[in-house]
Amino acid sequence: MPSLPDSDPGSPSPALAASEAGPAAGGGSAFEEAAAIERAQRLTDVITRLRRALRSSIRTDYPWESLPMAQVELLQTLAAAPLRVGELAARQRLAPNTVSGLVGKLLEAGFVDRQADPGDRRTARIALTEAGHQQLRDWQRAHERRMADALESLSRADREAVMGALPGLELLAKALAGSGPEDRTG
Repeated sequence: MPSLPDSDPGSPSPALAASEAGPAAGGGSAFEEAAAIERAQRLTDVITRLRRALRSSIRTDYPWESLPMAQVELLQTLAAAPLRVGELAARQRLAPNTVSGLVGKLLEAGFVDRQADPGDRRTARIALTEAGHQQLRDWQRAHERRMADALESLSRADREAVMGALPGLELLAKALAGSGPEDRTG
């Protein structure tokens, strides 16, 4: 597996530059703060490249897969239970008009339908249709196959390192999601 560059080799790392600057306000040294920022930048870069590579490879290996990620994420959220557009928007942390547009495309594709909300007849809940459930299952299987193939291409040690990082990544995802009503960790 190729190693990832930490930074531009021609310039000092932010951590090194900060260590020469002296202690930072707030108790931690500038070196510690810069090192934390450098780790966060590297993690962000790797996650972004991983998502892009997965999206790109799935389109190459499975050309029938054409749903944008935003629509897939709505299907995943709706798999648990039907929701109103406002609830979907809150859970996805998107504007309600954005979610309405995405729902419109999913309605046209036949992956969701509108149901009367039993608690408030003036509103509708969005629910997955059988076609939506099938599309989500197909999408999940295609991604699992692609990820399994990629993991198998790694050395055993690298594969174990990736799998060993999962508990920490799950905790990181929960920390980023927060603990408010929009928490999507469930």
